[in-house]
Amino acid sequence: MQETECSPGVENLKKEAFKYLKEGDAGRAIEIIESALRIDYDEPELLWTLKCVSWWLEKIKCLEGIPSPYDRGIFIMSQWKGFYGFLDKIGGSFDNGRYAVRRFVSALALENFKEVLSEGGLRHDPVLDLQIGRCYKGSGEYEAALEYIQKAARHMRESGEALAELADVEALLGEAKQAKVLFREAFFVDPEKIEVRSMESQEIVQLAGMVRKTGVPSDTLAEWIPVYGALFGVFSVKRELKASELSRLKQEIFTYENDVRNNNEEKNILVPRLLNRYLWLLDHYENTNESGASINEVLYKIKFIDAAIYDRYMSVKGNRSI
Repeated sequence: MQETECSPGVENLKKEAFKYLKEGDAGRAIEIIESALRIDYDEPELLWTLKCVSWWLEKIKCLEGIPSPYDRGIFIMSQWKGFYGFLDKIGGSFDNGRYAVRRFVSALALENFKEVLSEGGLRHDPVLDLQIGRCYKGSGEYEAALEYIQKAARHMRESGEALAELADVEALLGEAKQAKVLFREAFFVDPEKIEVRSMESQEIVQLAGMVRKTGVPSDTLAEWIPVYGALFGVFSVKRELKASELSRLKQEIFTYENDVRNNNEEKNILVPRLLNRYLWLLDHYENTNESGASINEVLYKIKFIDAAIYDRYMSVKGNRSI
């Protein structure tokens, strides 16, 4: 976040521009921003917001060639990843501007998805429910977002994306404990499908920042979040595994161990996934008072695969050693 100070006249114009942007009138918002910049030509938040809105308006031009409202909505939501790349290029971050842009884009996509519902199509489609929920979340309507994302998650139990969105909304509604459980499940199921930068929960935003500071490659950030989430105490709400889940976990560990030994090209992804599963197994052993020998075996494997993670884990747990 960056703070800026500007004259009362420019500040009022900025608020008015953001108001129009949130209401979906990007054209009027740009006119007001340009008026403000004639007063203060290098006001950073206005310049940043103008660049962001212009980027989106270029993408929105493509909607003219997409006849289906469902496809238009999906196209809009699919552009977020490219937008995050654009933000990395221009630098800077401003909470008010970012929120106004998010509201504008979410409302535009939601308008198209509502058209699908009004036509009576795809009323029970979990993918549509998930997208509508994401739009409501982006618009700040968290109760409505929860309703749709819950419906989607009931049919998409193996979707890391759906679980992460559900966790995010739960966190935004103040349900911290439930959010932590769901976030940990989401990053276990399928971290690759989770767009971390679309998460709004402060704990996840802060955790992602902490993980970035460890120096992990940006393209594997989502893979390392559950590992460091456990080590930093963010994913602190844990549960005992069912027998079927424990059996599946051990099978996945066996598979990933073989993959790590035999696939050097994908180790940057395989290693954090394996570490994540080791940590789940350790939690299960501790919750069920498993023997020290079983715990030490997992600790030895962690030390072998990543000594730094082992040292950090041991420092969190205290004096226990293998």
